[in-house]
Amino acid sequence: MTKEERIQKLRERLDQMKRYERELNSKGFSFIGGVDEVGRGPLAGPVAACCCVLPPDFDILGVDDSKKLSEKKREELFGLITSNALAYGIGEVGPEVIDEINILEATKLAMKIAVEEADRILMRRMNACIDHLIVDALTIPEIDKPQLPLIKGDANSVSVAAASIVAKVYRDRIMVEMDARYPGYGFASNKGYGTALHYEGIRKQGMTPIHRRTFLKNMH
Repeated sequence: MTKEERIQKLRERLDQMKRYERELNSKGFSFIGGVDEVGRGPLAGPVAACCCVLPPDFDILGVDDSKKLSEKKREELFGLITSNALAYGIGEVGPEVIDEINILEATKLAMKIAVEEADRILMRRMNACIDHLIVDALTIPEIDKPQLPLIKGDANSVSVAAASIVAKVYRDRIMVEMDARYPGYGFASNKGYGTALHYEGIRKQGMTPIHRRTFLKNMH
């Protein structure tokens, strides 16, 4: 495939991923927040969510479900998304709260925090509010805005994909910091997921303050 063909393919992909946003724009919604989370499955660290409001003429190629992208590509896109978004907000909920209210509720709380933060920034910058949300597979209770829960939203909506990248890079950076603070668990590479090295670290050193106790009941 030539470079031109590859770029053309990426343009078509971006156009396809903007269809939900275009449809909402055509119904009179101007500021659409895409919402996604990362970190529901790990044994350690927070769950993080992002709400991203992109301009209608957003034209950065390569934005896709963060799981399909290399770490290098995600880092590159993170900078481009955060500097081109009309607004974005991040919500983070730590292990203690996850253990207290369960991971699904903690995920919804992280999403709520992210939406409220993006809304505040949008109001400050443009004197406007998010008027519709596209959420990856969920609806967020306590958020009084129209919501479209979209299965595989991070692969089908450009604003949800952008949110998935920002949330992923944000959380990964936290886990790299946690690796320096709590060596021996492989947090920099496994990001808190249950790898062999991670389980070995728990067996040898016990749990850290960032471990989710409810995910490790049989290891107390």
